[in-house]
This record gives sequence, structure tokens and C-alpha cells, in this order.
Amino acid sequence: MKFEGIYTPAVTPLSPDGQIDRKGFAVVLESLIAAGVHGIIVGGSTGEYYAQSCQERFELGAYAKEVIGTRLPLIIGTGATRSEDSVEYAKAAKEIGADAILVSSPPYALPTERENAIHALTVDRAANLPIMLYNYPARMGVMMGEEYFSRVGKSKNVKAIKESSGDMGNLHLLARKFPHIALSCGWDDQALEFFAWGAKSWVCAGSNFLPREHVALYEACVLEKNFDKGRAIMTAMLPLMDFLECGKFVQSIKHGCEIIGLKAGPVRAPLRGLTSDEKRTLETVVATLMRTVAQITAGANYA
Repeated sequence: MKFEGIYTPAVTPLSPDGQIDRKGFAVVLESLIAAGVHGIIVGGSTGEYYAQSCQERFELGAYAKEVIGTRLPLIIGTGATRSEDSVEYAKAAKEIGADAILVSSPPYALPTERENAIHALTVDRAANLPIMLYNYPARMGVMMGEEYFSRVGKSKNVKAIKESSGDMGNLHLLARKFPHIALSCGWDDQALEFFAWGAKSWVCAGSNFLPREHVALYEACVLEKNFDKGRAIMTAMLPLMDFLECGKFVQSIKHGCEIIGLKAGPVRAPLRGLTSDEKRTLETVVATLMRTVAQITAGANYA
């Protein structure tokens, strides 16, 4: 499997009482397919996996596969504190016919690079599916570095990495020393830099509600090799990316979905929704972004 294009970590719509809204989830998935994203991730942090029971995660993955079928690649997140749980999520992904799995570091435990590599390879053996690694030290507490990549990169299943450290040094390390692990942007305001260093995919939560705009940046940089156009699109996107870093990331993504008419519902505790002022600010940012990107893709002068 080649990881190329826009991969959306799908939100999990909830009913007002906090239960998973299966009908709403199907609508989200169909909207992404119709908008032209290139793959869908279920069980990522944007989907609030950390606030779901094991059974909910199993059922959500199976339902996603039922809805998507073979129309787009489905990647299942295996993130968990216990390696044993990650193994079970990987096995379930294999059973439902997922196309790949997302393998992160176990949070809180602070494994060494060697221990973390053993964790990843254990999950790998359980599923024998293509793997996208997920390096997010701000959430997991540890960095995937050179020793980790040297060990894990020997597996034929390790195809790509969602690099979300924000550390350009790690991006350079991967591009130069581990070119067989395909780069995927996981730090949104560095998307242009990732594409310049050879990344061919972008895992972006904002594509839940602005899929065409995210696809436009990918197409400009990767397919058209037009970085002038890419810079113009990125300039339009930066206010959104700044807003998403306000400390209410999932809440913002879910309200973004509501802005375009997708029922995403509330977030699960301990998170709380956006304030009225925050909602109005996001709505203004989104409207401006959509208008500006539409003008750029229609051929407006962006030099």
C-alpha cells in the first residue's frame, strides 16, 4: 500500500447524551469520500479513541469498513496504554479487512526507543498489515528517533510515518536516513515543508470539514509541483491552523463539521465544547479560508 494524498482522521459523531451516532458517522464518511480525500483513519485522537471503550472501538472500526467498503483505504488506530490492547485492536483491524493500521507509542509509560520498537513490532506481528507509524511526543511523552527507526524500519510492513513531533530535525532525519519510510505530514502548519522534503501524504484533522481545501494544497505541491500556488493556499490556511492550536483541538474540528452541516455532536468528558465567542471566531476563519482558496484554485493571481 502506498500512502499518498489526504488521509482524514474521522471524527466520531455523538448524540446529545454522549452515545456514538452511527448514522451521523456514516454521513461523515460518505462526505469525505464524495469530497475526494484519499483515505480515512478510524481510531485516531481526532476520533476521541481515548474516551471510548474497547467494544466501541471494535464496533466503530467494523462499521466504518461496512460503510466504506473498498472505495477508500481504511486505516485503524491501535493506540493504547497497554501493548496487549494495541495487539487486540490490530487483530480486529485484520479481521474486518482494514487496509492498514496506525501504530503510535504507548502513552504515559515512557518506553525507551528499544522498548517502543519492540511494542511496534509486536503489534506488527499481530496483524501483518501495512503500517503507518505515528510519532506524537507531545501526547505520548516519548520521541521516535534514530534507534527506533533503525529497528522498526526493518519490517516490510512499515510503510509510512505520521510525523507529529514538530521537530524539523526529525523530518530531516527521516528524509535523509530512512527514505523507505514514506513521510506523512502530521504537524499542520509545516505541511508545505513536508511536501518540499518529499512527503506525499498529509494526515489532517481539518479535512473533516475542509477536505477540498486540504486536497488543493496536496495537489498544488505534490502533483503540480507548484509551490507558489501551495504557499498561497498555505497562507490562507494558517489562521485556521493557529486557531486549532488554541487548546481545544477536537472541539474545534467538531464545530467545523457543524459549520458545513455535518452533525458531529458534543465531545466526551473531560473535554468541553467551544464558547460562543470561539465558535464565531472559527466560523469567520473558515468562511475566509474557503473563499480565498476557491479564488486561488479558480486561477486567481497568487504570485
